[in-house]
Amino acid sequence: MDFFSINQVAFRVLDYPISYIELTGTLFGLISVYYATRANVLTWPTGIVNEIALFVLFFQVQLYADMLLQVFFLVVTIFGWYNWKMKTTELPVSRLSNAAVALYGVVLIAGTALMGMTISRVHLWLPAYFPLPAAYPYVDSFVMTASILATLLLAKKQIDTWILWITLDVVSIVLYLIKGIYFLSLEYVIFLGLAYSGFIQWRKKLQYD
Repeated sequence: MDFFSINQVAFRVLDYPISYIELTGTLFGLISVYYATRANVLTWPTGIVNEIALFVLFFQVQLYADMLLQVFFLVVTIFGWYNWKMKTTELPVSRLSNAAVALYGVVLIAGTALMGMTISRVHLWLPAYFPLPAAYPYVDSFVMTASILATLLLAKKQIDTWILWITLDVVSIVLYLIKGIYFLSLEYVIFLGLAYSGFIQWRKKLQYD
């Protein structure tokens, strides 16, 4: 049995076939986020399983920007796991200045456009590795670019991170629904709720600090 193939079905929910690879990526993503909310070191190894599974899944459904995004997350995860026990001064919750918001906006638009153009042509440049053209390359590239920026803002403990996470979660839900990855789309509904909760909690700290 090819465990990594999206055609290998673990079970069905309302006639929707859930492959082993989608099930693995989705479950370990939720487990990783669960451990992250509790500052548990297991968030890192479970995150790695999630990223590898999604890398394989996104390749098979031609979401190449999302696929490459998992490489970025994998590097950050390994770095975070290595540095987990390092003691640092806790950063206060802060907010981006108007100028910084404008800068991030420009980077988001430019990054989406450049990555979209690249992803839309990758099957022409590397047909041996990407035999099929990318699906929704610009939407997929927006998710990738926004995720990178949101991760950077999260590391700086700036409340604006949750605005980006909420936005890209909504986009991801729709994108994965269109691509028929329903189980993963459901996971992003949960992530959307967590992002909104994070925004509310950080806003309280921003007011009190």
